[in-house]
Amino acid sequence: MVGSLDHIVATPALDALVTGVDIWNINSTESIAMGYSRYNYNVTNFYDSSAFAASDHDPVVVGLTLGDAPAATKVINLLNINDFHGRIDANTVKFAGTVEQLRAASGDANTAFLSAGDSLGASLFASASQQDQPTIDVLNALDLQASAVGNHEFDQGYADLDGRVTDAANWDYLGANVYAKGTTTPVLDEYKIISVNGVKVAIIGAVTQETPTLVTPTGISMLDFGDPVEAVNRVAKTITEGNLADVIVAEYHEGAGAGTPDGATFTEEAAAEGAFREIVTQTSASVNAIFTGHTHKQYAWDAPIPGVPANAALQTRPVLQTGSYGEFIGQIVLTVDADNNVVSYTQDNVARTKADDAELANQFPRVAEVQEITEAALKEAEVAGSVPVGKIAADITTAQTFDPETGTYTRDDRGSESALGNLVGNALLDALKSEQTGGAEIGVVNPGGLRADLLHKNEGIEDGVVTYANANAVLPFVNNLWTTSLTGAQVKTMLEQQWQTNADGTIPSRPFLNLGLSANVDYSYDSSRELGDHITSVVINGAPLDLERSYRVGTFSFLATGGDNFRVFTEGANTKDSGLIDRDAWITYLGEKSATAPIAPDFSRRGVDIVGAPAAVTAGQQVTLGLNKLDLTSLGATPSTEVTLRYEPSGSGGGIGFAVLGAAVLPSTLGSFPVTEGAATVDFTVPEQLNAGRFTITTDGGTYARLPVTIPVTAAVETPTPSPTPTETGTPSPTPTETGTPSPTPTGTGIPVPTETGIPVPVPTATETGTTPVPTTPGTSPSVSAGTGGGTGTGSGAGNLASTGATALPLGLGALLLLSAGAAVAFAARRKGAKH
Repeated sequence: MVGSLDHIVATPALDALVTGVDIWNINSTESIAMGYSRYNYNVTNFYDSSAFAASDHDPVVVGLTLGDAPAATKVINLLNINDFHGRIDANTVKFAGTVEQLRAASGDANTAFLSAGDSLGASLFASASQQDQPTIDVLNALDLQASAVGNHEFDQGYADLDGRVTDAANWDYLGANVYAKGTTTPVLDEYKIISVNGVKVAIIGAVTQETPTLVTPTGISMLDFGDPVEAVNRVAKTITEGNLADVIVAEYHEGAGAGTPDGATFTEEAAAEGAFREIVTQTSASVNAIFTGHTHKQYAWDAPIPGVPANAALQTRPVLQTGSYGEFIGQIVLTVDADNNVVSYTQDNVARTKADDAELANQFPRVAEVQEITEAALKEAEVAGSVPVGKIAADITTAQTFDPETGTYTRDDRGSESALGNLVGNALLDALKSEQTGGAEIGVVNPGGLRADLLHKNEGIEDGVVTYANANAVLPFVNNLWTTSLTGAQVKTMLEQQWQTNADGTIPSRPFLNLGLSANVDYSYDSSRELGDHITSVVINGAPLDLERSYRVGTFSFLATGGDNFRVFTEGANTKDSGLIDRDAWITYLGEKSATAPIAPDFSRRGVDIVGAPAAVTAGQQVTLGLNKLDLTSLGATPSTEVTLRYEPSGSGGGIGFAVLGAAVLPSTLGSFPVTEGAATVDFTVPEQLNAGRFTITTDGGTYARLPVTIPVTAAVETPTPSPTPTETGTPSPTPTETGTPSPTPTGTGIPVPTETGIPVPVPTATETGTTPVPTTPGTSPSVSAGTGGGTGTGSGAGNLASTGATALPLGLGALLLLSAGAAVAFAARRKGAKH
């Protein structure tokens, strides 16, 4: 190399990056007199301090391939699901396609696919009939990396989760707050560290502390469930102090009680007492992102980071839940700086794609595998699942939530009564009413047990036909059916426990769970009252609730063991397992009840919110009260526009356990009032002539209720003429001869009539008056058919419950007269059949 004395020495690795070598001939051509070695060397100083004469050596130029300069920031693409619940159906491929589209947009190496739990359990038939193996296979194909354990992962017990499920799943189940009984030793992994775009990301999982109330207790008897926030913070501290990860993500199987489609805001939900407030306000500031689940709500909110200084660059962090069933994919994109500190984020719930399945499968290998798994699962389930088991006349659904922005309805509003829940209540009563199966008198259903709707139209099936798969999807848990005996006081407590509290008195994420009830039960409540004092009246089989009497209740083993915080069931006596499972009893009921005609939805309510009703009234008193929740929100329910108030004096109806008095007072309509969005204000004057009895309300939408008001006797006692009286429509009511049904008046079977003092007064026997005895078959409500309804009055033997139909005159008046059947049915035709 002419003019250069320098060399470049390189390691083999560096030499591999060299693209070329050359000499920059910049110094050697210059006179040596100008070089640094000749500074002040001559008389005339020719030294030039510029770069052109700094040396007589020429530099060697080396070309290197070093790649792009390190980026100033990186992105971490977090994709999440929650409460997938084995959705193996026509949408599964599109669900997988959405995951892959979002993954491809950021790149595999920059993406993590996670879950907040309940991927399994309460699944559709195609998955449930195969023990959720198709769902496990789908999530394996999509490379799910980690998941918080959900309460439904314990549906078949901890042993099943720890064995069969974890053996089949390629992902890790995380449960930092799941401990061996009596210890604080976790039985599941607490966290998992993964690498995303070169950044170490720690995933911490925790499940709702309510899990013991949500699954069959025997399956988790070896476990304790601790505070999820405390557990996440404990693990986050370990990770931070050990410098184990750069970014921390919390996966909570717990969430807000309402979401954006419900009109809720972060401020409202964070202020409400419960687990969500603790999650967003107490989770360690070292946690960078929070995914939630369990409540099936949808939101993507910016939550203030607790304890950060006012001048911190990042003041909030993302808190997200997708809703449920894979309808949306949650996406949080974190941006980290060169030191792997999170400096910004975006979040969104991305709707399931509508792209063609074949196109998605051709574009994404993982989707192609999912398509193969799904098609095989559906084919396997098709044979058993396609067998018809019943017929329906229209949709019979859970309560729905309407989103005005999209114009769509979302199922599973567990805080509202539903046509489906009440129908299942009828099915439980039907299955358990015989002495052999338990002698149930009422059926009770928890709303969370209803995992699908009965729809009149289903693809590939004749309209109105209910298949085995359809029926199974409604009740997928395979609970045994149990009966237990509760006193009237405990039945009232059961209804009070719809306003939820945990065992420690705290309010859970779902503060109200509306029970489904068989048609022979109705009740009123006042939502404005304090916790524990909402229920104002209860009627069973046409009779006012007797707090001392024992009632046989039929329900799922889940509820009978205190599930969903209905702890009063654990106090039940003579609890028995019928040997029946819910699915089989349900399918039998659907088949039998639709044998002659398709089952029509019943939109009448069991419970009505009556606010501000006085405990008692006097003649001429002016009364104003509010009515709420007059309409069901199940699909197909007709909104009420008008509610009619009637006074029905004692003796104008029947009803087991109601005193029947003789007085010259006839029923009367006290007014009609407009109903707006299921609510109305009723303002009326109490009649001057009163003969105990009751005030009733009936809407044009089919709702009926008794007002929980005690009514005195002010009219002279005498026997009214039992002639047919015009009904509201002007048509004479049917006589016993026309209907063939005698008035269901009290029999001589020892049923007491409660008095104002609570002392039972014997009722004259049917033979004393020549009337036909009333059938007393468990589950048969005298108020269901024409000629029933029961008078109301003062005492019910129900403690602080208002009277809904029983009263008695002083014995000295000899006024306990049983009226003829004609008078008893005169005004009862008003009530719609089979609506209670």
